[in-house]
Amino acid sequence: MSLMMLTERLMPHLLLAPILLPMLTAALMLTLGEKYQRTKLLMNISSCLIGLVIAMALVKWSNQDGMATSMSVYLSGNWAAPFGIVLVLDRLSALMLLTTSVVALCAVVYSGARWHRVGVHFHPLFQFQMMGLAGAFLTGDLFNLFVFFEIMLAASYGLLLHGSGKSRVQHGLHYIAINLAASSLFLIGVSMLYGITGTLNMADLARIIPSVSSADRGLLHTAAGILATAFLIKAAVWPLNFWLVPAYGSATAPVGAIFALMTKVGIYTIVRLWTLMFSSEAGPSAHFGSAWLILGGLATMLYAAVSILGTQRLGYVAGYAAILSAGTLLAAAGFGQNLMTSALLYYMPSSTLAVAALFLVTDLIERWRTTDGASVRFEDEEAPFLTAELLPREGLNLDEDEEVLIGRAIPAAMAFLGLSFMVCTLVISGLPPLSGFIGKFAMLSALLNPLGLGSSAGTQIGWLGWLFMAILIATGLMALTALVRIGIREFWSSISRNTPELKVIEGLPLAILLGCCILMVTHGASVMRFTQRAADNLHSPGNYIRAVLETSPKPSPTAKPVVAPEIPTVLPESGFTAAPDATPAGGSEL
Repeated sequence: MSLMMLTERLMPHLLLAPILLPMLTAALMLTLGEKYQRTKLLMNISSCLIGLVIAMALVKWSNQDGMATSMSVYLSGNWAAPFGIVLVLDRLSALMLLTTSVVALCAVVYSGARWHRVGVHFHPLFQFQMMGLAGAFLTGDLFNLFVFFEIMLAASYGLLLHGSGKSRVQHGLHYIAINLAASSLFLIGVSMLYGITGTLNMADLARIIPSVSSADRGLLHTAAGILATAFLIKAAVWPLNFWLVPAYGSATAPVGAIFALMTKVGIYTIVRLWTLMFSSEAGPSAHFGSAWLILGGLATMLYAAVSILGTQRLGYVAGYAAILSAGTLLAAAGFGQNLMTSALLYYMPSSTLAVAALFLVTDLIERWRTTDGASVRFEDEEAPFLTAELLPREGLNLDEDEEVLIGRAIPAAMAFLGLSFMVCTLVISGLPPLSGFIGKFAMLSALLNPLGLGSSAGTQIGWLGWLFMAILIATGLMALTALVRIGIREFWSSISRNTPELKVIEGLPLAILLGCCILMVTHGASVMRFTQRAADNLHSPGNYIRAVLETSPKPSPTAKPVVAPEIPTVLPESGFTAAPDATPAGGSEL
């Protein structure tokens, strides 16, 4: 039986698997003692691997040939929307599930080298984190989005503190405080929306918002602004992102890699709710806050680029790269154009994979640097092989046999680290030929050709469009400068450094993450077609609304079938006529 046929038989119940699988795995792990760390590691890897297979099946299901709006809706408790809780799968949620599964599998495999043993309950917390992420991507209800957010955040608090240490505790407390404040804003915004519309189902909200009275329109926008602030904090928008880099930089490498997904959850939620609730079909509220999204994204891009250019801490580089990616996505989302949305949906998984890989590379470089006491460090302005008089340094460029050191064969582990760092640099800065360039080029093409390549003569992109183009190119160059400088310092300027020790269990997940970025180039046409269909669905919210609200509950298997009415008969001794049995199926007889 093929994977597609099996998926068809299991739908829509398969939507529960990405949530139930990590929940049950974590619950089972909690019954095991700390001496079973190896068993928990195998369980964690197995769960993530099964989750990856499920995510691939859901992506294939959501992208069936001949179906422009392939969606699946699961009615929890068999209650129809908007009264019951619904899970909704479309191309966007399937894409986010696949990205999450890939990053999670690589992170947990990498942790098997040493990091999973430096604290307690790493594996159950990791699985609860997966549960929260999957639920956030699949839920179709705002309150349940809050529930899954809290599950995700509660697990992230423990993961951030995993390994202890003063830095983790200090920055972890800041992280907890700011996210608790964001959760409070989330609840306030949700409460206000419920008071205005009487519903928290996303599809029902999108249906009701155009008909909200003008007297309540200002309150509606206030509620949306408060709710958006909570999401923007999680998406690390400037100036609300002061907490992210110290917290992420203090986390262990596999936790930092999985945290690369956390900012994307905020971006996903904004894209989902904004295109659904404030689309062009939202009446007076159409495109509410679009300019603020663009300006906030641009400010975030500039902040991240300047910070990554000025930072001297290697551990902070990946955090600033995550903020740069989030700002780019946020600004692109604010234009509300389907071609631009398609480009950002291509760029989102690419940048997430690259940032996650950068967290792992950073950990390997720092370990290589700190375990080697014989290394000689130089300041950035110094030439490592030359003296102040620009003469060769004795003993540095020549070995004991007076042979030039430059040109020697590079050890395999060092070459792998260097190439991995170079690939991360190319993707994050947006240089060809990798996926970061394709995503950014698609954004620029969408700005200059909003009706399609070669079909937008006479259209104007406006000052915000030109500003986005300039900042997108400038921040890419700034990120390139910063990362190249770090690469020179770590791989070229360090003399007499020993060969790094690299285990297969550390190199394999790094290769998978970067290999996925390369696959997005070799299969770029297929990926872009997928993201374009996803963007078209997002900008046609009527498809989502109909799919959710028109899904009917399944009939009970014990319900009585409807019986055709019988011919009336005359009861003996009474003269009365007996009416046929008109009891409805599943009803009760009195």
